[in-house]
Amino acid sequence: MSPARPVVSASARQRATLLARFFRGLDEPLRVLLLELLLDGEKSVTELVEATGSSQGRVSTHLGCLRWCGYVTARREGRKVYYRLADDRVRALLRIAQDLMADHAQQLLACGVVSPDVPGATLHAAEGLEEAPPEEPATGASAEETGT
Repeated sequence: MSPARPVVSASARQRATLLARFFRGLDEPLRVLLLELLLDGEKSVTELVEATGSSQGRVSTHLGCLRWCGYVTARREGRKVYYRLADDRVRALLRIAQDLMADHAQQLLACGVVSPDVPGATLHAAEGLEEAPPEEPATGASAEETGT
């Protein structure tokens, strides 16, 4: 017997790794908050510091990350630096993420993998739910109700 070959190609794995890194850029609440504030348009670092209540150093660090990763662009005007979303795709990504989050907030908070800091969140794979749940009977009646 020959050993099982991976079904997923190396390039698909590399693409998935890079995409995971892309989303890791959003894996910090302050970075997401900064992006959401920029949905309304360009803002200076000072405006972002005031809006978030975070220190200038912390805001600048996260803006640098967002800029380096391609989420925002910056321009200097005298001593001030202004930031804005890099392009409309970032805006669209945030809107889609906000919609998905609104639809699935309870599940996100209950998932022990995504929300290990939330009391009561569970690791679903440990509960045997890694496979798809069983399908409902076509008639809508359970086997117990039909006596089968």
